[in-house]
Amino acid sequence: MSCRELVELVTTYLDGGLSDRDRARFEAHIAACEHCTAYLEQIRDTIRLTGELVPEGLAPEMERDLLDAFRDWKAGGA
Repeated sequence: MSCRELVELVTTYLDGGLSDRDRARFEAHIAACEHCTAYLEQIRDTIRLTGELVPEGLAPEMERDLLDAFRDWKAGGA
């Protein structure tokens, strides 16, 4: 498995959605690639930290900026 392929499959891996074959390939790559191991840990940290965010803790201007960024992303912009 290439690093690029791993990046494309990381959320499916974390959700338990990979086939046994792909999971084994993913885990073999992680065991041998320190950069992808670090990336996987960053994604796990991101998921953990975003699960702790509450809407009340977000400043109105930050909420507006995030919503604008997601609208641009969805529309295929920056």
